[in-house]
Amino acid sequence: MAERSFKKEVQQLRIGAGTEFRGEGILAVTKGLLQAGVGYVGGYQGSPISHLMDVLADANEILQELGVHFEASASEATAAATLAASVMYPIRGAVTWKSTVGTNVASDALANLASGGVTGGALIIVGEDYGEGSSIMQERSHAFAMKSQIWLLDPRPNLESMVKAVEDGFELSEASNTPVMLQLRIRGCHVHGRFTAKDNKRPAYTLAQALENPSRDTNRIVLPPASFLHEQEKIKNRWPAAVRYIQEHHLNEFMDDGDLQDIGLILQGGLYNGVIRGLQLLGLADHFGNSRIPLYVMNVTYPVIEDEVQRFCAGKRAVLMLEEGQPDYLEQNLHAILRKAGVDTALHGKDFLPMAGEYTTQVLRDGIRGFLAKYQPEVLQTHAAVAADAGPLSAAPASQAHTDARQQSLRNLVQETLLESPQTAAVEHAPTSAHMAGTEAAQSSTATQTPDSTGTKALPKEQPITFHKHIADLAQVVPPRPAGFCTGCPERPIFSALTLAQETLGQHHISCDIGCHLFSILPPFNLGATTMGYGLGASSAAAFNVPAAKRPISIMGDGGFWHNGLASGIGNAVFNKYDGVIVIVDNFYASATGGQDILSSRAQNPDRSTNNPIDAAVRGVGVKWVRTLDRTYDVAKVRATIEEALTTDEKGPKVIIAQSECMLNKQRRIKPQFNQAVKDGKRVVKERFGVDPDVCTGDHACIRLSGCPSLSVKDSGDPLKEDPVAHVESSCVGCGNCGEVAHAAVLCPSFYRADIVHNPTKWDLTAARMRGAVIGFLQKRRARRLAQTAW
Repeated sequence: MAERSFKKEVQQLRIGAGTEFRGEGILAVTKGLLQAGVGYVGGYQGSPISHLMDVLADANEILQELGVHFEASASEATAAATLAASVMYPIRGAVTWKSTVGTNVASDALANLASGGVTGGALIIVGEDYGEGSSIMQERSHAFAMKSQIWLLDPRPNLESMVKAVEDGFELSEASNTPVMLQLRIRGCHVHGRFTAKDNKRPAYTLAQALENPSRDTNRIVLPPASFLHEQEKIKNRWPAAVRYIQEHHLNEFMDDGDLQDIGLILQGGLYNGVIRGLQLLGLADHFGNSRIPLYVMNVTYPVIEDEVQRFCAGKRAVLMLEEGQPDYLEQNLHAILRKAGVDTALHGKDFLPMAGEYTTQVLRDGIRGFLAKYQPEVLQTHAAVAADAGPLSAAPASQAHTDARQQSLRNLVQETLLESPQTAAVEHAPTSAHMAGTEAAQSSTATQTPDSTGTKALPKEQPITFHKHIADLAQVVPPRPAGFCTGCPERPIFSALTLAQETLGQHHISCDIGCHLFSILPPFNLGATTMGYGLGASSAAAFNVPAAKRPISIMGDGGFWHNGLASGIGNAVFNKYDGVIVIVDNFYASATGGQDILSSRAQNPDRSTNNPIDAAVRGVGVKWVRTLDRTYDVAKVRATIEEALTTDEKGPKVIIAQSECMLNKQRRIKPQFNQAVKDGKRVVKERFGVDPDVCTGDHACIRLSGCPSLSVKDSGDPLKEDPVAHVESSCVGCGNCGEVAHAAVLCPSFYRADIVHNPTKWDLTAARMRGAVIGFLQKRRARRLAQTAW
């Protein structure tokens, strides 16, 4: 069960030539694969590319109709090794995963693939998870592409360019016998747009044909002496072939019609939208992307085409290289190309732009402005930036004055146009005079100057990009909100139990793992010291396998267990007689990547084998001490099991498998069933929990040991009870964890459970009247007694 279904959207994949395709970037890439005649697709889910795997899974019927084999791989290494089908046979294959972590996992297979080369087109679609919104370490795919000589495409983030990059990627791979990596940034994955579709193609050569006609070329097998020749082949044959194809088919783009011909911008294709937006804000580009400054857009960032770089820079005083991230691979490469060729054009990059960090529109605009201030200051005509809610914009110079009607239109557009960036909580901007004038500049090939009422030519005016003036004040009042577990998450009680166990047995070294359980590092649990990779929780505690008064603890999820943890974690622990405790969090899905099914999922999947218990796999590799908890919300039981594992005299790895279904997937599954049952008139009960404010003491152990978003505080309503009391918000899903942890920590009778009955029976109504009568009688009697004893 994935995060969402694409069953409806994937029907667009059937459309033929000449039909307009509309949708999201990921869906368009899938259409590109089918138009290119792909023969097989594999991969592993991970942001920002998770939806590609979900789309492919939902489109499997369409793929099968075309003779395309789709497989959800066990790991990125499995996916990369799948491309071996393109080594000996002219079959086009594609795989996908999250980079750079997925690329690291797949590195061994990719290096071998790139060494021997391919016969059929091999395309690796990586989700470049870089920037402030990333969930991983900040690294780039570029280094790996250079290391193994895999060509790297970084297309402009619009649907037409990305679909073309898919088709070009296969052609380039076959023309140079080299695998190609297609890098999709997070904004490219989720951008919406349209393009004119082509017909889908059946694979020109199928996997079945390959099996029935096996082929073998020892020159492509990575084994001496052939492997010694592969490096020479890369340089002497494959590289020149790739350069020829890139040049002949114009994969990189020259946009050099601007009037400022003595300067230029060189940029990665993936940064194109942000660069154009930055130029628009500076009054140097229109809505159609027409720039006054010439652009060289590198849709292929490796290899760098030396002739194209020299041609673009020839005759220019200076160019600015816009390269996101570090090290500055491209800038260094360009310096070498220009200096060796004797081109004296000044090359700038990281001196005007940050070495590290995401290149948002604001960052790009500021970098370009700094470059222009040095080489073309006369094109920068600005006015003071003001906060959008601080009143009217400051007056422009007289030579740039507009009519009152246009000033009012400008103010209206300021309110309507919002540009969001991870680095700015809210930013607003005003349009340029060219935009205000409609066709005067927007439809021209360059942002031309127009005379004002005095006859003087007025240059375009910079648009301010400003903060709301209240944002800084809000930051002082509203505390930061760290990422955390969802409401009702079954993993929360595990870490509540672990916290309580450590209160009894003292603090222990805890090694964490990739997945939802990583949130245990943050408040309110503050557990864990390291995280080293997906499924490597137990491995990262391996060095602590020494005699000591305390045992190490490690965590891994069920997704990480099947991805890497069974062999590298559990198997390694058995082999080395590891005496620590390993907690496997089994929530039935690869939840952190979107809720995809895995080997141990409980659901019946028509295309996959599920219901394979983790317990059997753990025992199968030799673990003797295994405890399976089938309800993580029983905090007292989980705590007791953890304490037993930490204190038992039995040697060897102690494995605790804590099982409960991911609450998000559970709600996605049961809500439609519940709503349908109510609609059908069936009796159904929904559980809700609450806190009696008269009983709550304000201790708040439930909040400190849970952190559930549905738990809050409110005024007690009692003037003698100054401390706020706990309160359960309406977002509660009825998991009961808050009451469980309160009871496990200190006996707390303030929690109650309320059963909300939909479509009650006659007995339900009768019982409710009886309860109401008894409660009313007791309340009245209490009121009389209080009145008698009152002073």
